[in-house]
Amino acid sequence: MKAAVALTGLFLLLTSYTPADNDIPVYSHIIIVMEENHAFHQVIGSPNAPYINELAKNGVLFTDSHGVGHPSQPNYLALFSGSMQGVTGDGCLIGRQFKTPNLGAALIAKKLSFTGYAQTMPKEGFLGCTYRFHNLTVGNLYARKHAPWVNWIGTGENSIPAKYSQPMTVFPKSFDKLPTVSFVVPDMDHDMHNIGLPGDAAAIRRGDKWLKENLRDYAEWAKSNNSLLIVTFDEDNYDTKNDNKIATIFYGDKLKKGEYNEHITHYVILHTIEAMYGLPSDDKVSAAPITDVWKKGPVIKL
Repeated sequence: MKAAVALTGLFLLLTSYTPADNDIPVYSHIIIVMEENHAFHQVIGSPNAPYINELAKNGVLFTDSHGVGHPSQPNYLALFSGSMQGVTGDGCLIGRQFKTPNLGAALIAKKLSFTGYAQTMPKEGFLGCTYRFHNLTVGNLYARKHAPWVNWIGTGENSIPAKYSQPMTVFPKSFDKLPTVSFVVPDMDHDMHNIGLPGDAAAIRRGDKWLKENLRDYAEWAKSNNSLLIVTFDEDNYDTKNDNKIATIFYGDKLKKGEYNEHITHYVILHTIEAMYGLPSDDKVSAAPITDVWKKGPVIKL
């Protein structure tokens, strides 16, 4: 009996059960990918997005997920910081450094880790508005408006050091080297933003192909390594009948796969991650975390 009690005590020291008040597992790694400017019905069920639909079929698909506004930039800021920061447009915020609470700074303060990876970002800590113009699709490739963490780079309260803003070229090949939470931002040729001459179907195909080529290995690894991939969109295509409804998918470990119809927004995703890691929720938007998609059971302490 004493041996059994000792073994039980050792088990409790090595593991932690999900809290009864939220039942949210604590993941070792989360990657968040935000695609661009397409409504739910343009992507889910589309033959132009076979990989995203594979993720939806074999993961968790939220069928009532919505952007929080228009245009793009306020949605990125909302997901990253719980506030649009008074920003109502896509204008470049160069020369500004926000001092407000945000996910990256909260993780770092908690002795966890964060990195934002952006395709076609030219160097670590780049603060410019855009980088490289692509004639075929008629648009810039890297855009600061799609890399929200950049607006907190600097020193002082709630700041993010430049070393946590990286080009996609340094994305770890060994996934166990990933930070606790990563934002992965495809450039505008590969996030379904730049339509140009080939047309919208081609833009969706490019985005879907990039996601598969760059994150499929992580997605499959995540299923057995206490990790999660979140794929969502910033906003719909300004379809007033659609109510800014977008596709949001969770894929990885400890999930009860299926379709879920609760109403969620970027704020809900943020608050779920904050609840998961015990981070402060300093924003003013009330949004309960997601609690119904998780498998029960012990989780590894970070």
